[in-house]
Formats: sequence, C-alpha cells, structure tokens
Amino acid sequence: MIGGTLFWYFSRRFLVTALQLFAGITIIIFLVDFTEFARRTSSHAEYTVQLGLLASALRIPLILQTAIPFMVMIAAMVTLTALNRRYELVIARASGVSAWQFLAPLLFVSFSIGIFSVMVFNPLSATALASAQEIESRLVGGGAARSGGNEIPWLRQRTEEGTTIIGAAHTARRGQLLSDATFIELDEEGQIRRRIDAKHAELMLGRWELQDVTLLRRGNTPERIDTMQIPTNLDPTFVEERFTVPEIISIYELPRKIAASRSFGMSGNSFSTHFHSLLALPFFLAAMTLIAATVTMRFARMGQPIYIILGGILAGFLLYVLTAVMRAFGGSGIVPPLMAAWLPVFIAGFYGVTFLLYKEDG
Repeated sequence: MIGGTLFWYFSRRFLVTALQLFAGITIIIFLVDFTEFARRTSSHAEYTVQLGLLASALRIPLILQTAIPFMVMIAAMVTLTALNRRYELVIARASGVSAWQFLAPLLFVSFSIGIFSVMVFNPLSATALASAQEIESRLVGGGAARSGGNEIPWLRQRTEEGTTIIGAAHTARRGQLLSDATFIELDEEGQIRRRIDAKHAELMLGRWELQDVTLLRRGNTPERIDTMQIPTNLDPTFVEERFTVPEIISIYELPRKIAASRSFGMSGNSFSTHFHSLLALPFFLAAMTLIAATVTMRFARMGQPIYIILGGILAGFLLYVLTAVMRAFGGSGIVPPLMAAWLPVFIAGFYGVTFLLYKEDG
C-alpha cells in the first residue's frame, strides 16, 4: 500500500488543482450568466444590478453541480500530467508504486467530492435555485429550465363552477407561483367559455390569486383586470409534483417526492432518475478519474500530449453527453431510472479499469 505521506501529497495536489479549476470556472459562469440575465431583464422597472448579481450567484451552484464530472476529469488530467512532467510519477513507479496505488489518492478525493456534492452542495443548490426562480419569475416571468425544455406543463381542475385547464410558461416556489399563466375555462359541453391570461398566478388556500389579468370571451373585446381570484380544490402537493423540476428538490426530499408523485398516479420517473443520478455521482467521479488516468499514462509513455489529451477530453465529453441522454430517457420512461443513472458509471468504470489492467498487468 502507498505510504501515508505520498498518499496525502497526491491527494492534496489533486484537491488544490480541482479547487483552482472550480474557482476559475465559477468566475466565468458568473460573468456569462450575469451578462445574459442583465440583457433579458435590465429593461424591467424593478431590475437593479444588485438583484442581477444575486440571481446569477444563486444559479451558479446548479450549473457547477451539472458540470462537476467533467471538471473532475480535467482536474485529474492536469494533476497527473503535472506529476509526470516533474518526474514524480516516474520516481514513484521506479520505487515500486503501481498505478493502482498512486491513483488511490485521486480516487479517494474524487469520491469525497462526490459525497460532498450530494450531501451538502445539492441541498444548497436546490435552495439557491428556488430563490433564483422566484427572482426571475417576478422580473420577466422566467424560471429555471424544466426537464421538458420549452414545453408548457398543463393540469386540469374541476370545481363546482366547471372545468379549468391551467398552464404556465414558467414556475417558481415549487409550482405555487406561476408566471405567464393561462386559465382556460370550459363549459359543460367541453367548449371554451373564457380564457384568462395572467402575468402572475399564486396558489393560495382554496383559490388562485391572479395579477395583471387579460380576460378573453368569445365575441367580446379583451378586458384588462388588475387582480382576480379563481376558486380551486387542487392539493398544493399535487401542483408541486406537476410543476416542480427535480433539480429544485434536495436529495433528502426526493424519496418523499417520488412516493407522493406515484400516489397521485404519476410515474415520478424524472424525480427517480435524478435521485439515482445523485446516488451514482461519487462513483461516476471516480470513473471519470480513471479515464483521466488512461490519458495521462499514455501521454507519459508515448509522448503525444496534444492528441492524447484532446482524445481524453473528447472521451469525457462523449461520456458526459451519454449521461445527459440517459437521464432524458430515464425521465421520459424510455429506460428504467435505475439503468439510466448507473449505466454511464459502469461504462466509464469498465473502460478505465480495463485499460489500466491491460497496461499494468498485460
């Protein structure tokens, strides 16, 4: 087993490199996001620079959590390449340290980053995203992107006054606040009786509170109303399950959300896929580190830094795309959520372990 001093030296080098990379990418993400947010909202009367900075800062944790696997792979590549160029890995291998031994510190740090991301960073990201949604919703009716892309979710409510179909372009506060909302009321024959468009709609106890309303009736001119109420018997939990994106729910709440979604007759596939993806994250980061090791080892032996490093980045990017595609398939029910979350982990781990076994043990 690798000595404790060497273990912690390699671990510290990798952790410092990862933190430096995270800091640099965080700054870039913040500047780009703030610029885009200012472009879309600066014309609004309530917009201020401080509000824009806050909204951008609140979205950073979600973006970083999405990009963590790719950043860990790059950090591992940079660390091992630097150790190779300084002949530290050469000396370690000459002293009898195998590849598995000098990779153990990096795998340990990668797995620890994954545990921290799931247990600490994910709840922080979920809370921050909820706040960012509400800020942006209040300004321009924009919320965080949903797993369904630009598709507007709809739900139906039945009350004593009839049937109403409700949709919203954007949501916040876990579905309790709708922006660019549409309420379509139907008569007993299923024909549209009237359409109500509201800039904001907030779910209260037994009613929807609508603001900045445009009321449309067949054969009449549009009518503008400042506020109005629409009765509802919808359970807030049901509305939350229908409108909430999985990313806004922390890992500690996801099992309850999955059970609640299924109790309402929904599949809960998007929540389940997200939950299993979070559970698989530490193992996925370790697998990405193994892929980085295959690249750096080939670089040390073959001396082709440009092509091999670019090949490693391409392999990591393709794996990252595969992960995103599998999550989409899992969320839509095309493949089971468990398979969608864990298959990329097994593919990456199998590739990395097979390559290292071939190079180390023949």
